[in-house]
Order: sequence, then C-alpha cells, then structure tokens
Amino acid sequence: MPNERHSSNTILHWTDEWVASVSDYSIFAISPDGRILTWNAGAAAIHGYQPDEIVGRPLDVLYTEEDRKDNVAANGLEIARRTGRHDTEGWRLHKDGTQFWASVVINSLHDADGQLTGFVKIVRDMTDKKAAHEAVLESERRFRMLVHGVTDYAIFMLSPQGMVTNWNSGARRIKGYTAEEIIGSHFSRFYLPEDAATGLPQRGLDAAAKDGRFEAEGWRVRKDGTRFWAHVVIDAIREDDGTLAGFAKITRDITERMESNRLLEDARKALFQSQKMEAIGKLTGGVAHDFNNVLQVLRGNLELLERRHASDSWTRERLDKAIDAVERGAKLASQLLAFGRQQPLQPVVINLAAAIRGMDDLLRRALGETIEVETVVSGGLWNTFVDIHQLENVILNLAINARDAMADGGKLTMELANAMLDDQYVAGLPEVPAGQYVLLAVTDTGTGMPPDVVERAFEPFFTTKPEGQGTGLGLATAYGFVKQSGGHARIYSELGHGTTVRIYLPRSTETAVEPPPRTSVKLRGGTETILVVEDDPKVQSTVVDTLSGLGYSVLKADGTEQALMVIRSGVHIDLLFTDVVMPGLPRSPEMAAQAVQLLPRLKVLFTSGYTQNAIVHGGRLDPGVELLSKPYSREQLASKIRQMLRTPGTPIPLTDTLQPPASAPATRLRVLLVDDDLALLEATSELIRMLGHEPAQTGSPDDALRQLGEQAFDVLLADLSLPGKSGIELAEKAVQLRPALRVIFASGHEMTDVPDLTFRWKALRKPYTLDELSKVLNSSRP
Repeated sequence: MPNERHSSNTILHWTDEWVASVSDYSIFAISPDGRILTWNAGAAAIHGYQPDEIVGRPLDVLYTEEDRKDNVAANGLEIARRTGRHDTEGWRLHKDGTQFWASVVINSLHDADGQLTGFVKIVRDMTDKKAAHEAVLESERRFRMLVHGVTDYAIFMLSPQGMVTNWNSGARRIKGYTAEEIIGSHFSRFYLPEDAATGLPQRGLDAAAKDGRFEAEGWRVRKDGTRFWAHVVIDAIREDDGTLAGFAKITRDITERMESNRLLEDARKALFQSQKMEAIGKLTGGVAHDFNNVLQVLRGNLELLERRHASDSWTRERLDKAIDAVERGAKLASQLLAFGRQQPLQPVVINLAAAIRGMDDLLRRALGETIEVETVVSGGLWNTFVDIHQLENVILNLAINARDAMADGGKLTMELANAMLDDQYVAGLPEVPAGQYVLLAVTDTGTGMPPDVVERAFEPFFTTKPEGQGTGLGLATAYGFVKQSGGHARIYSELGHGTTVRIYLPRSTETAVEPPPRTSVKLRGGTETILVVEDDPKVQSTVVDTLSGLGYSVLKADGTEQALMVIRSGVHIDLLFTDVVMPGLPRSPEMAAQAVQLLPRLKVLFTSGYTQNAIVHGGRLDPGVELLSKPYSREQLASKIRQMLRTPGTPIPLTDTLQPPASAPATRLRVLLVDDDLALLEATSELIRMLGHEPAQTGSPDDALRQLGEQAFDVLLADLSLPGKSGIELAEKAVQLRPALRVIFASGHEMTDVPDLTFRWKALRKPYTLDELSKVLNSSRP
C-alpha cells in the first residue's frame, strides 16, 4: 500500500505541474486498471463532467455504446502499455450523451524500475476540423461524381507533357477508349494523322501554357477510326507557386450541330433558289400568255394562206418556214410554262416500266449508233401519278443533253427503282415531303460538270453550250415538270466522270392504267355550231375563219358577258370554244358553267397560252375539263373538236368534203327585233348580222310601232309575250302600218293556239339553231 500511494502521489504531482499551463486539451491520468484518476479543467470543458463526477470511474464511460461493446478503451490502453503510446481518432461522449470527434493520445507511465504506474490521456475536440475536412472530402467526391457523370463532354487531365492522367465517362463515350486503355497515352492520338504530323496538338498545349487557355474546333478521331467534329478547350493548371502542374482538357462532339448548321444553310440557299425560281416562273407565265396569242394569230393566218396558195411552190416554201418558226416559238413558250410549273398536266396512274422500255427505239434513233442505251428496272416497281407524255419529253430532253456530253460516244443508262426519302434527306429541302417515291435515274458517261455548273443547271437560259447551240431550257423544263408533278430532281456530276439526273416521282397506291396511246392528228371538220369567245380581235378573226373553213357554223363573242347573251338567245350551240383568261366578269370558267346550265348538252373546250390556275389546280387540269393549249395548229383544233363532238356511229366529214363558208345572201333584209329581254336582243342581233342582214332592236312594242312609222322594214321578229301588248297585237298594228311586212313569232312554246291571222307569219321555236334562223328569214323574202 505505501508504494502505491507513493506512486499515485508522484503521478498527481507530475500531472498537476504539466496540466497547469494547458486549457484547450482534456488531460487526465488513468490507473493501470483503466480508471480515471485526475481531471483537468480542459477535460471538464470538453467532456462536461466535474472532477467529483468522473474521478474513479472507468475510462469507457467516455466511449460510445458500440465502442464499449468492442472494448475499444481497454484495447487502446493495452496498445499503449505494449508500445508506450497509442494515437487514434474516434467518436466520444459528452456528459449529456452527445458525441464529438476526438483526437486521442495515450502515453504509458513507468517508475524507475520500469513498472507500469498508469497512463496519461490527452483528448482534443476535433469536431469542427473533422466537419471541415469531411466537407472538403464531400466536395471532392461530388466533383469527381460530376466529372465522371458528365457524358456529353470528354473531361480529362493531361500532364505537362500531354500524357492522359485521368478519364471521365464522357471521354469514354465520345472517344471510345476505357480509362485503362488510354491513361498514360499521349493525347495526340485523338488527332487526324496529318494534323498530328504538323504539330497541332503541341501547339494547343503551348498556347494554353502561355495564355492560360486554348480553344479551337476541328476533326478528331475515335477509337474505331471514325471522325467527329470537336469543340476543344485546354486550360493550364498551375501550383500555388505558379509551376505548371498540367492541363484540363474538355472536348465536345458538335458534329450534329455542325450538320444542323450546314442543313440550315442549305435550306436557306434552297429557299432563296425556290423564291428566285418562283419569281421567274410568274414572269414567264405572264409573258407566255401574250406570246402564245401572238403565235396563234401568226399560225392561224399562215395556215389560211397555205390553203389558198398551196399550189404555188415558192409561196408554200416560205409559208412552211414561217410555220416552222412559229413551232419553235411555241416550243419555247411551252418550255417557259413548264419551268414555271404552269403547264396543264393530265396525269394518270401508271407503272413506268413499260413506258420507259417503250422508248428504247426512240432514244436509239435520237442518240445515234455511238451511244449504247441500257434500261434497268428493279422488281416490284411502284406505280406513280404522272403525265406520261410530258415525262417522255423530259426523258428525251435529258437523253439529248447526255448525247451532247458524249461527243465520242458512251453509254446512257436509265434506271427505275423504288426509293424512300427520309426526314434527314429532306431536312434542307422545304418543298420535298418525306415518303415513298419512284426513282428515274438517267446516267451518262460524258464529260461531267463542275460544282458551280451543277448548282445553276436547273436555271432557265443557263447553258454551257456555244451560242446558238442551246436555249438553256432543257433541264429547266425537266425541273419545272418534276416539281409540278409533286416530285424532286437532283443532279450528281463530276468532271470527267459523267452525270446522273435523278427524278423522284411520288408513289401512287392506286391501280395503274395502260399508257395512253399517241393519236395521229388528222384534219377533220363538221357542220355543227360553235360559239367562239375571244377578246383578242386578231385571234378571234383567225379562229372564226379556220372553223368556217372546216365547215362549221360559227358564232362569236368578244367577252364572257356577250357570250352569255348569245347563249340565252336560245340559238342552238353544239360547242363553246373560249379562252381561259378573259377580261371582266364573269370569269371564263364561271361563264362556261352558266352556259352548261342553260344548255345541258353543250360541250366546252378551253384554250389558253397561260391557264393562270383558272382551270388548273395543283398543276393538273380540273376533272372533266378539256383544254387546247395555244398556239395550236389547224389539224390539232380540228381533231380536238371532232373528238368532243362526235357520237358513236356518226360519220366524221373529211377535209375533202368541206365547202368554203357561205357568201353573203343575195338580198339583205332589214329586220326589226322586239323583245323585252335586252340580252336576248343583243345576241339575236349579232346572229342576224352574221347571216348578212341588218337588224334593229327595241324592247318596247310602242317604240317598235314608232320605228315602223318612220322607216321601212322587211321582217318583224317579235316575242309572243311583250309588256303592254302581246306579240300578236303588235304584229296586227305593224302590218296595218306596213302591209308588205313579214312577221316571225319567236317563242319557247308551241304556237298551236295562235288564232287565224290576216297576214303572213312564221314561227321560230326557241332554242333555235343558226341554220333554223337563216331558213326562216330566207323564207320571209319578198
């Protein structure tokens, strides 16, 4: 016992002296069996116990429940006993049960004989520093998670020499390498070989080291060898003393953005080109109308002269040359309309395989023996909806262009196949919808075209041929036709390697029909009555003379209003032949519609040099509409009219049987027309003039009697129903004034109820033909 007391005193004395200068640490002595022997002010501040509350208690009262179960306190003392010192950190308890993070040092104490006399334990509250440290660790952890979680950017570190030192998941996704494959490699392996050979990677590092940052775009290479367009940023990383520690490199794959920008630029160019083409198209359409009217006058009069002077070879030769010039002008106007997407198309659902194969002989004759022609048709070819005759013209035009590019011979290949234009293909083509198409590719082995020529090849009047050897409308015509048909055209060409023109026509799921045959045009006439409606006097005169020469009875009107007057007059008309574009109201199609309501059996034939979308919609003739485009020949006019007027079993008179138009009557009659329908009066007056007689008109019976009192008339043509007086009452008084007057009653009803009259009269039942009107007037001659 004395020895133990002496030891304790020694310890206490030493501790008191040492602890006296310490206030931030918990310092206390522990007996060899693990009980607390002393307790300083720092211990009271940190642990919360006062000396009388803690001295004599076991050390593990300061440990957590988990540590007590694991004998952490005893184990620490054992380590200090064996080694003399034990350093550790861990959670400890305050008196109130709350925890704090403690830094603990336990030193063993021995006497002069080396016997263990106890332990000194020094504890420091490190909770704040641990929290700060853990915050740093958490920040670093989150940063690592952030960097490694980024998949849209390749983020990695480089050594000052350019060696890869770490690698995130975005780098793996973009470049294709795992961290194990790439760390330790030089970053120049991501560059194109030619760029690496010129020192581009090192220049980037040098710029970053000098300026702190380097930014650029360029092609980079993935592990699989594919290329991508990269946006690259290299930042220099330096130590606190300014020493270069390495580089941080961020790479982004912007290939899609670059492609989007390219497509946007292509779309801008395509829109500009489309607007330019549209403007030129509108201009050419307007010019074509007037131009075709001029050509129609020329052609019609030339053909009339040709009939009269056919026996004079000198005159005939010059007329042929003039007509040939008109033909060339008509072709030019047709090409302008095709380019402007304003030619009237008559499409049908067709399978192009048979139609294209049927052109082989025609193409071989057009191309000559030095050019080989091959047609390739894929199996299961889809149908399309197209004007086959116009498509054949386009193909022939393309073939002739190809022939000119193969002066020394070559090969022309026509290929038909099914094609799908997806969203990516049409992204830069605002007028082309994605979907299924039938592809017609025309390929030659000729000289090819440079890119600047390809870009302008579809423009009208653009040609690389010498002056006088081409109009520059061939490809423009093809382009306009394809666009008007709802399709798409594209040229692929390279100098020295030939040219391919690809035409995409929309697929049709309807049943195909047989290609419509090309009918030969024959000069045939007839005896029916035709009403010609034309505002251009020269065109009108030419058409009237041509139709009269073909044997037809011809009526004429200068406008749509006058045409309706003629139709309402009741005169019999078999066919209405009217220009589409007429001044004033109603418009020509509306006038035709009213005419058909008045005369249900009336046939309507439109003509125009420019339809102006009046009867053409979506580039196609409206259903049931017949059109003869200007300028037309006498044969084309005759054939079209006979096609519309003939009925099964009705013989078609040939030109040989035609007689020239009748001359004026030997006796000109003065006819007084009386009708309260002013439009009917106008129309009937015109008919009477056409028959060579002299009409006068009035809507009032009293005014008619006044005129009869003032001047002589040969015939009174009166309606039965008149305001104020009936037609019969008027006629009775008129004959009293002019006993020699012949009377004609016009009515829409049978005239069986007319009482016996004392004067000569005839009946004209409405509607009447021009021939019937002529006969009744002739029978009224004195």
